[in-house]
Amino acid sequence: MATKGETTMAKTEYVIEPGRQDITSTIILDAPRELVFKAYTDPELFARWWGRHGFRGVNHDVVAPERICATFEYEGFPGHVALQTATFEALGNKTRLVAHIVFESVMDRDGMVASGMQEGADESMERLAELLAELKRSR
Repeated sequence: MATKGETTMAKTEYVIEPGRQDITSTIILDAPRELVFKAYTDPELFARWWGRHGFRGVNHDVVAPERICATFEYEGFPGHVALQTATFEALGNKTRLVAHIVFESVMDRDGMVASGMQEGADESMERLAELLAELKRSR
């Protein structure tokens, strides 16, 4: 964990195995599950931490505050749709967020990785952790 100001930043762990068409990322956030879920589903909050790259997609299954299953398509890589299942596991006052993304092919997955996906995701998770700390302070 790295420290930035008063906020402790957790490190995201990625599983990106050669020859597979999926990615799994795991991070433990220092906030209750309901608050993390709200930051994911409230459009105003989501816009504050999500990266500036454009994505579009459809929510297919939302079970508050446990899971969101949605498609997404990165506008920088159009025509390549992936399916992401994000699960929110309560760990006391913290949350384990696991995102499992399945791409249409290994080539699509490798293209997303090559585009800088990890760095962008890490930056988004840092902003999310900062937002969660701010929201916890204002409670």
